[in-house]
Amino acid sequence: MWFKNLQLYRLMPWAMTAADLEKALTTHVFQRCGSSDRESLGWLPPKNRDDRLVIELGGQWLLSLGSETKLLPSSVVNDFVRVRIAEIEDKEGYRPGKKQQREIRERVAEELLPRAFSRNTRTQVWIDPQAGWLVIDAASVRLAEDVIQYLRKSLDELPTRLIHTRTSPTTAMTEWLVSNQAPAGFSVDRDCELRSELEEKATVRYAHSPLDTEDVKNHIVTTGKTPTRLAMTFDDRISFVLTEKMEVKKLTFLDILQEQSEKAEDASSHFDMDFTLMTGELQRMLPALMSALGGEVEA
Repeated sequence: MWFKNLQLYRLMPWAMTAADLEKALTTHVFQRCGSSDRESLGWLPPKNRDDRLVIELGGQWLLSLGSETKLLPSSVVNDFVRVRIAEIEDKEGYRPGKKQQREIRERVAEELLPRAFSRNTRTQVWIDPQAGWLVIDAASVRLAEDVIQYLRKSLDELPTRLIHTRTSPTTAMTEWLVSNQAPAGFSVDRDCELRSELEEKATVRYAHSPLDTEDVKNHIVTTGKTPTRLAMTFDDRISFVLTEKMEVKKLTFLDILQEQSEKAEDASSHFDMDFTLMTGELQRMLPALMSALGGEVEA
C-alpha cells in the first residue's frame, strides 16, 4: 500500500476524531454501478479482511475512495448509430437531422451501458490530524480535487487549503541546479525536465544523466529555461520527483525500508508495518521539503 504520488493539502485545526470520520463515511459507502449508471463513487475499507473505513495506526488515518466507471468507447456507439440512421433512411426515405441523430446517440448509449465493461480503481488518502496533513495518492491534481470534493460531500466540514511556500518549486529547483547545491537532507538525482517560458515552450529532458554540468546551467542561465520536474532523494531513504505544481511523483521507498517491512509475519501485520513505516518517513520528509522551499505561507 506504499503511496506512489503525493498531492499535498494543509488540514486546518479539526475537531473530528477517527470514530467521527468512520461514522460519516458509512453514509457514502461504495456501491457498484446500476444498469443505467456511468460512474459510481464511494468509500471502501482500505485493508483486506477489515471492515473499517478508517484505519488508524499511531494517530495516522488511512481512507480509500473506490470508483467504478463504465467504459463505452465512442467508436462502438458510432457503429450502432450508423446502423440506426441507415435503417431510418431505408424505411422513411430521409436522413435524420442533427437533433434526431443526437437523440439516436443518446438512446444507443443507454441501451449499450448495461453491457459495457467496467474500470474499477481506488485512491488512498492519508490524514495526519496532529501535524495537519491531508495527502492523496493521485497522479494528477484533477483526480485529487475529485477526492477532496467527495470528502466534502461525505462530511459536514473539511477545513483544507492548498500548500503555498515562500519559494516556489520552480525557483528553488533553479537555484539548486545552478548552484549544484541541494537543500539540507536532500540530494539531487539524475532526472530533470527544463522548459522555456517562450511561446513555443521548448523542452529539454534529462534521464539518468548528471545534472551538475555546464549544459544544464546554459539551458537555465542562457536560454531561460526553468525546471518543471526534478528527481531528488531524501536522507538516502525516499526518492521522488518534485514538480513545478508542488506535486511529489514517482515516490519510491528505498531498500532499507522495504527490508524492514518484509519482517512482518502475516498479511495484516505486513499492511500495518507498511503504513507505519511510510507515514513515519513522510512525517520527516514533508516538513524538510517545506523548509527547503522557504517555509509555508498562507495564500
